[in-house]
Formats: sequence, structure tokens, C-alpha cells
Amino acid sequence: MTAAPTPADLTAVFAATLVDEWARAGVTEAVVAPGSRSAPLALALARDPRVRVQVVIDERSAAFLALGMSRATGRPTVVCCTSGSAGAHFHPAVIEADLSGVPLLVCTANRPPELLDTGAGQTIDQHHLFGRSVRWFTAPGPPEAIPDANGVWRSIAARAVAETMGPPAGPVHLDLAFREPLVAFEAPEVVPGRSGGAPWTRTDRPQRRLDDDTAGALAAQLRDVERGLVVAGWGAGVSPETASALAAALGWPLLADPISGLREGPHAISTYDALLRVDAFANRQRPDLVLRVGAPLTSKVATAWLDATVEQLVVDPDSRWLDPHRAARRRLVVDAQPLLADLVARWQGPDRESAWLTAWRDAEIAARRAVDASLDADDVPFDARVARDVYTAVPEGGALLVASSMPVRDLEWFAAPRSGLHVYANRGANGIDGLVSTTLGIAAARSGPVVGLLGDIAWLHDSNGLLAAARLAGAGVSAIFVVLDNNGGGIFHFLPAGRTTELDELFVAPQTVDPLALAAAHGIQGRRVARASELGPAIRETLGEGGIRVLVVPTDRRTNVERHEVLWTAVEAAIS
Repeated sequence: MTAAPTPADLTAVFAATLVDEWARAGVTEAVVAPGSRSAPLALALARDPRVRVQVVIDERSAAFLALGMSRATGRPTVVCCTSGSAGAHFHPAVIEADLSGVPLLVCTANRPPELLDTGAGQTIDQHHLFGRSVRWFTAPGPPEAIPDANGVWRSIAARAVAETMGPPAGPVHLDLAFREPLVAFEAPEVVPGRSGGAPWTRTDRPQRRLDDDTAGALAAQLRDVERGLVVAGWGAGVSPETASALAAALGWPLLADPISGLREGPHAISTYDALLRVDAFANRQRPDLVLRVGAPLTSKVATAWLDATVEQLVVDPDSRWLDPHRAARRRLVVDAQPLLADLVARWQGPDRESAWLTAWRDAEIAARRAVDASLDADDVPFDARVARDVYTAVPEGGALLVASSMPVRDLEWFAAPRSGLHVYANRGANGIDGLVSTTLGIAAARSGPVVGLLGDIAWLHDSNGLLAAARLAGAGVSAIFVVLDNNGGGIFHFLPAGRTTELDELFVAPQTVDPLALAAAHGIQGRRVARASELGPAIRETLGEGGIRVLVVPTDRRTNVERHEVLWTAVEAAIS
């Protein structure tokens, strides 16, 4: 007669079953924020050789590290913590995962029901802790010896992974209650799952496509328009080859934010923000039709120019309604890649050339020359030049994480078209939190060089993310941080707050922490780059050294607005 499992064994089997099922579904990465109540799950993750575990003591940083891993792999990363306020620190990353469509498997440990609302330590109300920001929430209760427990537990685990993948992809929250004793010191015997390593429940997702007649009518509508634009923002969901092929077939310019991953090819117009600041050009080049994939462009100038008077078709596969100006006349709730590929396949003639396309290309050439000449006019580091040069310096096959605030704007405004670079940004919520950890997560989950471009405030805001740096470097992870040190939040000089007498006190918030000293405190080597022309070579040299490194570039936020105005004036003169 088989002895009944002890409570500790039952808990261990439950946790190991979840992890086994996640691994069967393709989960390979996990981040653990240490704590006692989550010990059963942490041990199960660590004991499964298919899952690589990172340990981060700060829960907010742990969640953003996991977010970065999921961004890099496209698969859910497990992030787990103990009970109480620990899970609340996951919330910013959960929000970002929700709004930017990143799969994330969030596991909070909890006390069993009999200890809730009793004053027991480390207990808060964790039921639906993240509200509507998750794709699915479940609290299966403490593990019990119920009939067909193996099937029940595996079904929960399989559904959790499936829900993270959407559509739309996003976070899932499992609130896992564990009774003491929490630790079984021998590895549990897990009841096998499906044969052949298959997940308990496989989820097949249909491809969302237009029917043949509707697709044909759409293709005819686009072909009939000469003055059109293809516009791409983050989350475009299209390969660069397909986007370029469609722009070529239609003879339309491609206005692509670098974070869309589509700013490449002969139809890419990289200087659209500067061009559209020239009223004569903006008025002359108003399009008759726009096809947009992904979110709106970062540029406020461009999004204001593309107002409701312009007919716009927005590809919106996840029905996110990414249309803050309410300008779209038609939403195409279909997957972008097959839609654009189908439109290209329906084009029978040669790639179209037109006076419309020529005007945009000529303006791009003139503006590009003016921008580069102005940026290279002196060797004093300047935020816009740093963004352009970092984007250029990352080697083929590398990745760049660009911070919100000024870096993402300068990248959009001044980066020239290029291929072979993966650009990431936390633009779902547009916050600056967690950017150090997100960069490290991307580096931990992918091969090839990784660079994070951050301002000094973002660097300081996620300084706890550096706590993981030594462990990651020891595991062979390499990344470079380029930190723009302008002593505060430079973007506020561009905003209405920049005209207030309380600018520094309330908004810019100058800091006295030396970014290099902070890095050194965490065992991270770095140096200052005093001349603009030295940055590109410094990036390439530092990438060759391996490990986690930081390059600090001092800039002057007080002259930043004026230097941007010089760039825009140069473009206006070049195209007049």
C-alpha cells in the first residue's frame, strides 16, 4: 500500500508539475526574487535543467529583467516572488507587458486561506492584484490530493502559457498559496504528462486574415493612390523585407520609427520629423491615404500632421485602438505580416515610381546631409548626435534598448536607415522605470551585442537593476550602457514646464550621484567619453571586452533645445 504523500511532498509535486508543463510549452527563462513563501516554486524552477534561473533581490527590477527576456525571445518568462508587498513591486512591469503585448508569467506566492485576514505576517489582498492588466488570473489554492490532480495542475499550467501568448500577448497572474512545510528536501516524483514531451493542452491560433474579396478591394484602393504613405510605429509586426516590398510596389515613402524595426530600404524617410517642421513642405506633401502598422509614430509633429482630415487605414490585429488622435477611418483587425505580404503578392506590375516619391526622396537626401553636417560640426557631445552614433555603432545582428524621454525621440528624429539592428523600447506605458533591468534581460536571453541608451535619471531610477549585473556577467552575459549625463531630466526643457521658474526644483531634479561611481559600487567598469567622435570607437572597443560595461557621455541640457533648433533650421534651409 502506497503511503499518502506528506504535505511538503504534495506541495513540491505541485510546483514541479507546473514547471514541467511550462518547459514543455517552451518556457526556458525564469527570474526569482528570493523569499520564503515562494520556496516551493523557486526550488522547482532551479531543479529543472530546461529552465535557466536568474535571481534578483529587488522585485521591480526582477520583473523588468523578465520583461526584457520575454521581449528578446517572444516567449513568456516566469517571474516569481514571495507573499505580501513583494508582488506589488511587479506592477510597473506588468503594466508595460500589458500595454506593449509582451508575454509574461507572473507568479506571486501567498499564505493559505486560513491565514488571510488574520494579521499573519506578509499578507495583503493579492486577489486580482494587477486588475485588468493581465490576460488571465487564477488562484488555484493550496495543493491538495484531489482526484486527477495531475491533469488539473497541468491544465492550469498549459493555459497560463497559452494566455500569455494571446492574442494579444501579455501578462498572466498566478497567485499560488502554499501551506507549511514549504520545503521537501528530496526531489519529488512527478506524474508524467503527455507522451513525447508535448504540453497537456496545445493551443493553435488561427491567422487573422481578410477574405479574398476584401483583400482584393483593399489592394485596388491602394494601387489607385499615388500620394500615399506607409507609416510604422512600435509593434508593427511586419518584417522589414515585406514593408519595403510594399512601399516599393506602391511607390510610397515609408515613414518608420526606428523602434518599429522597419527603418531600412530605399523608400525609408528618416528625417520626416525635421521635414514636417517646415510648413511649406508639410503643406505640399500632405498624403491622400496612409496605411499604418503598429502604434503611432513617436513624433508629435508627425502625428499632429496626420490628423483626421487624412484618410488613414490602421492595421490593428489585437484591437488595441492605438489611435490617440482618433484619426483612423478604417481599422483592419488582421495580422499585419500576412496582410502586407498578400498585398505585395497582388501587385502585378513593376515597382512604381512617381513625382510624389521623388519629392520625398530628394527632401530626405537634402535633410540627411544637413542633419549629419550639423551634428558633425563640432566635437562637443550632444544628445542628438549620441543617439545617431549609438544607433550606427551597434554591430550587425546586435540589439539596442532605447529609453523613453529624450533618447527615443532623438533616435526617431536623427537615426538614418539601416538594417541588421533589433531596436527595443518600453513604449507601452512610456515610463523610464526598469530600463537597466530590461536591457540586462534582453542581453541575458539573446546572443549578439546589446547596448542600452539611457539618460542619467533612468539610470538612477533603476539602479537596483545593477544588483544583478555581477551574477549575469559571471554567467557570460554582456551589455553596454551608454548613459547621457546631463544632470537631470532634460526633456522638460522642451515642454511647457521648461518656461517655469520652478523648472529645476520641480521637474528637472538635478542629481549629485556620479553614474560611474554608482557603476563601480556594483563592480561595473566604465569610463567617460568626453568627445563626440570618440563614442562610436568606444562602443566597438568596449563590446570586444565583454561583460557589463558603462560609457558615460556628459552633455548640456541647457543648450539642448538651442542645438535642436539649429538642426531644424539647417533642414529648412536645405530643402527651401
